[in-house]
Amino acid sequence: MGIVIPLILISICCLVIWRAGDGFMTASEYVGRNLSDGVRGATINAVASSMPEVFTSLFFLFIMKDAEGFSGGIGTTAGSAIFNSMVIPAVAVLAVIGIGLTKRVKVSKKVMLRDGLSLLIAELIFIVLISGSLLDWYHGLLLMLVYVVYIVYMFWSMDKSQRDEMLEESHVSEEDFEDEDREQKPFFLGLITLDLERVFIGKNKINDRNAWILLIASTLSIAAVCYLLVLACEWIGHETYEVPFLGTFHGLGIPVMFVALILASAASSFPDTIISIKDAQKGQYDDAISNALGSNIFDICFALGFPLFIFTLTYGPIPMSQEMVDLSSELRFLLWLLTALVLIIFIVGGYIGRLKATILLALYLVFVLYVIGRGSGNEFAQLIADWLVSVVRWFSIS
Repeated sequence: MGIVIPLILISICCLVIWRAGDGFMTASEYVGRNLSDGVRGATINAVASSMPEVFTSLFFLFIMKDAEGFSGGIGTTAGSAIFNSMVIPAVAVLAVIGIGLTKRVKVSKKVMLRDGLSLLIAELIFIVLISGSLLDWYHGLLLMLVYVVYIVYMFWSMDKSQRDEMLEESHVSEEDFEDEDREQKPFFLGLITLDLERVFIGKNKINDRNAWILLIASTLSIAAVCYLLVLACEWIGHETYEVPFLGTFHGLGIPVMFVALILASAASSFPDTIISIKDAQKGQYDDAISNALGSNIFDICFALGFPLFIFTLTYGPIPMSQEMVDLSSELRFLLWLLTALVLIIFIVGGYIGRLKATILLALYLVFVLYVIGRGSGNEFAQLIADWLVSVVRWFSIS
């Protein structure tokens, strides 16, 4: 019974994020309609669908108000990044193969190298920033600036004709986004089923105004349940916790970072999964893959940088114990290694088929088993952790 209540809360969060994800997809597709193939997925879609990570990291910090709270944000973003890199591309590819659209998906090496190498650089910068004993506002600012540089590079990498086209007025008509076959639901039914597209667009044509309203409403809907997500993870991590009106229950008594690595990250990645699957079903494979990689860069640089910047300006620097530094470095270096491996899988051959998708899912299963082993004190998992930390320390000293 101890973890049943937190798991119920997490399930509710997944449901809300999943339903709001449809609104994300519709609004971000319209807002980014003039971006080139691949750029929209790595910017508009990635930012919109990564709002759960931003709010989750923010709540972890402002609820726990210490290094453990920051570690919860690290766990959420690291776990989400690994989920995005492995599970989302694999599920998207298997979805289009399963319905017979194609037997394998061709991916752009240019997009993979651009987003993949940018992600590896961002992860290295983050490892360096968290290697000290104190986190301050300028660490968060530097992380956000890295994302700004990435966005500038994204648009700079577009063809000149594409950049010139973006400076002009919309060249895609609103009629292109009409859905004549949309089922006409009553407003109240759309509200209670979290069909935000029906609530904020309804029978009207989508336009700039209601698209932005839908995007904001979807973001706020997810933000409203992120508090429950953080609370549930905190309860599971504690040895005992108290639920108002229900009493005291027993948790697992493990670091909250390990809980966030699996549960919070999976729940917060629902929008990315939905958007990437729908992009793949439309044949927009570059968007489907770059959305996942672009989300990771946003998570690392902004979803952690912004909460860290706001929190340290409000409450001052966050002291990091050596144990917390080692734990954070371990996870981030593991993320870097897995990202490099996934990038190689993407690039080799230029295609992703059923075999590669299965390998990606198997890698994620190994990662989950490793996290479970670390949380339960498994000796083999601890040996791997010690090696990861030793490598990071060696590079720090060098």
